[in-house]
Amino acid sequence: MNWDDLRFFLSVARAGQIGRAAPTLRADPTTVSRRVRRLEADLGQVLFEQDRDGQKLTAAGRALLTRAEDMDRCASAISEGSGGDGGPSGILRISASEGFGTWIIARHLHEFADQYPAITIDLTASSGFLNPGKRETDIAILLARPRKGPLLARKLTEYSLGLYGSHDYLESAGGVVRRDSLGGHRIIGYIPDQIYAPELDYLSELLPGVDASLRSSSINAQQRMCQSGAGLAILPDFIGGQDRKLQRVLPDFILRRAFWIAIHQDVRNLARVSLFNDWLTEIVARQADVLNITGSSS
Repeated sequence: MNWDDLRFFLSVARAGQIGRAAPTLRADPTTVSRRVRRLEADLGQVLFEQDRDGQKLTAAGRALLTRAEDMDRCASAISEGSGGDGGPSGILRISASEGFGTWIIARHLHEFADQYPAITIDLTASSGFLNPGKRETDIAILLARPRKGPLLARKLTEYSLGLYGSHDYLESAGGVVRRDSLGGHRIIGYIPDQIYAPELDYLSELLPGVDASLRSSSINAQQRMCQSGAGLAILPDFIGGQDRKLQRVLPDFILRRAFWIAIHQDVRNLARVSLFNDWLTEIVARQADVLNITGSSS
């Protein structure tokens, strides 16, 4: 048996789909499928059944999963002490929303990397989250507290959102934007059926019945459209407030949301996980004025 095939089996078992497991393994789905089939042939057992949702563990697969997870915990513990200077090492997997991952974590991540050079960091900053409960990531920054799974979760920080437009757009629009005139403006927002968290479905809080005519699943794309003068967009203040080409309008319109940090209980005691948790807590404390503006919520 090729021991490395167990790593592929474990990722598919956690993700429930070969397609979802492939990116975490840095392999294409065909390779993942081939490695799983090889493991099944070596063991003489069928480990997965195909159903409409993906790959479902058989009884033999569930039995192997317990042993494979034990091996994974041992491997993580071994990698902790493998740094050349005796410091923390290994791969640290982080999942965050695109905006927070890009504008907060990525902007400051060099500080953590400089302090702990033996730790390899995989930052997934995208529209959607990897699931720490299925061990797709070590640390997840979520928009709501997870309701299930063997996770340790806490509120990381609150953040505010507001309505933004570019200086050029606002000048062409006469410089004054009122709620009762929003129907005359082009609105930028999310594609409704691609909103991956209910906390992002906030246009109705701006004005009931208002719709976006320029839509994207990417908050960074929305920011760039807004910056180019395409229209008005609701943006987190840690994005819009850091863009000098944008101006906040409707100062009385303030939305409040929160980020939650979730860590799988199996990795909570790993040094690299604990260190990043502490570091990120310090970062959001330092960035409190960027994450939140003062004022009453809408």
